[in-house]
Amino acid sequence: MTDKIIIYQSTDGKASLDVHLEQETVWLNQKQMVDLFDRNISVISRHIRNVFVEGELTEESNLQKMQIANSDRPVVFYSLDVIISVGYRVKSQRGTQFRRWATHVLRDHLVQGYTLNQQRLEEKAEKLIEMQQAMALLTRTLSNQEMVDDTGKEILEVITDNALVALTLLIAESKPEEKDTIVKVIVNLINRCNE
Repeated sequence: MTDKIIIYQSTDGKASLDVHLEQETVWLNQKQMVDLFDRNISVISRHIRNVFVEGELTEESNLQKMQIANSDRPVVFYSLDVIISVGYRVKSQRGTQFRRWATHVLRDHLVQGYTLNQQRLEEKAEKLIEMQQAMALLTRTLSNQEMVDDTGKEILEVITDNALVALTLLIAESKPEEKDTIVKVIVNLINRCNE
């Protein structure tokens, strides 16, 4: 198993465990959940079983059997979804501490992701404005020339067509959740250009 390990320690310092990161999720076995939530194996087993029996999660994507050193049989590991589900069912001080820690980590990741996404959108909008300004300048320059010959008119058409292709590609290459925003920015730019 090739994975990354994060070390979690409870605020009281009594629970410390290695958190395995694989396939973009966290994996713990039952013994680690016993240590994490400060409950016995039967309580943890019951909550895990109920998570699957009640249809909250499916076993297929939320458990993995792995061979561990010094173990004569594979050990079952459970995904972060199962860990959190058990954490919300378990009533213990350590369970509460873990939920707070997990919520804090999740909140940090969401805020950082949102900030990075906003920065990317702003950078794209700035590039679009620069492209629009350059295109408008070229268009004005070429169309205001009294002596523009057929070659100049053809160049103007090529520039206009290429600008539209570039804008179309920008929309096509944007992430699905950004498409509406990018389309609005482009429509605004086109409207400005036509003023």
